[in-house]
Amino acid sequence: MAKYMDVHEGFVGVTREQLEQAHQADLAIEDEEGVHFERAWLDPESGKVFCLSTRRSPTERARAVSRRRRCERPG
Repeated sequence: MAKYMDVHEGFVGVTREQLEQAHQADLAIEDEEGVHFERAWLDPESGKVFCLSTRRSPTERARAVSRRRRCERPG
């Protein structure tokens, strides 16, 4: 399996705590999705979230999982 970095935009105002909650939600379903979510980083100024994962292919379920478990945007 290979490592991939996904970048998500539009998370201005998301707290580190919210990011951690979203990452924990990803970890809870990673086995059923065939993806291991290693780590997530937040750049609060740009609103970008970077997610490092291990999976078989760039498109294999990780994007769907990220969309499904994306951190709640404030407001």
